Amino acid sequence: MDMTEKQTHEQRMARKKAVIDERIAKATEERGVLILLKGNGKGKSSSAMGTMARAVGHGKRAAVIQFIKGRSETGELKFFRDHPQIDWHVMGHGFTWETQDRQRDIDAAHQAWEAAKEMITSREYRLVLCDELNIVLRYDYLDIAEVVDFLKNEKPDDVHVVITGRNAKDDLVEIADLVTDMTQVKHPFRSGVKAQAGIEF
Repeated sequence: MDMTEKQTHEQRMARKKAVIDERIAKATEERGVLILLKGNGKGKSSSAMGTMARAVGHGKRAAVIQFIKGRSETGELKFFRDHPQIDWHVMGHGFTWETQDRQRDIDAAHQAWEAAKEMITSREYRLVLCDELNIVLRYDYLDIAEVVDFLKNEKPDDVHVVITGRNAKDDLVEIADLVTDMTQVKHPFRSGVKAQAGIEF
């Protein structure tokens, strides 16, 4: 890199730093955020678990409510379930195409949501993860208006809530503070590679 290129790079980075520093200076509010991880791509629950690990690493208590998964033990469950700062609740009966019992799934969704509300308002947890809540909302097992109203009006200001699952409702997208859409580009299952422990579950 010659001197001209070096100077150009330094000037560009200085301008970028000034913009970022200004944004950081303006971001003064500290409160619990609503994080929505959606889309058809793999990694929504994995991202949520990473966020939870980050919170726990800072000494915060966390709770997990799994709305759909329940068929088998996942690697995350095996890793986190005995952690003293995490309460883990498997409330689902498995994926909807496996249970094939709509009323059973509706009942499980309502039980899970009641548990989630209690944990969010308990003041015991700084972060509550509602894993696959988007799925039960997609199938109308829960009333989206009731969920949105609770999150807007009853969630304590200092509690972070993370919601995962594909097909997120627009009403949730609208009220969320952070929305990430996981886009699937390729997946090994499409090429005949089976789901493997440590990768898919």
